[in-house]
Amino acid sequence: MNKILSSTPANLRLTKTAHLVKYSDLNHHGTLFAGKMSEWLVETSFIAAARFLGRPEDIVCIQVHGIKFTKPARRGDLVEIQTQVGHVGKKSITVIAKAYLNTNVEVVIDCSATFVSVDQNGHSYEHGLKLPQDYIDSHSDICEKAERIYNKK
Repeated sequence: MNKILSSTPANLRLTKTAHLVKYSDLNHHGTLFAGKMSEWLVETSFIAAARFLGRPEDIVCIQVHGIKFTKPARRGDLVEIQTQVGHVGKKSITVIAKAYLNTNVEVVIDCSATFVSVDQNGHSYEHGLKLPQDYIDSHSDICEKAERIYNKK
């Protein structure tokens, strides 16, 4: 039986993290190393998926669906990452991530990641969760994007 979450639960709220780009985060071009940004994106996406499931120990990332950089981050920049659950399968949770630089409202990095629920032996299991329809309706852009990603698998 699927457990449908209430319409405005804390486990579906926007997840945000912020990072100061330091010298140790830079690549040989003096911009934020893509590997560091990937780490931050997956970590923030993990937090969103773990909150949704309610059991962080049962979540693993199985795929990052691409990271698109449209503007570089440099030393001293503040990178804010915002993530939200976009799709829920029987065993999976797909999270959409966007990143912003400093106080800009323009998305400079776009990414999505899929996580699955696993038991203590590492075997995937059906988590029994669904997104409420009012959440899907009010987050249609995120949910439609995540649905397209899910259907490509």
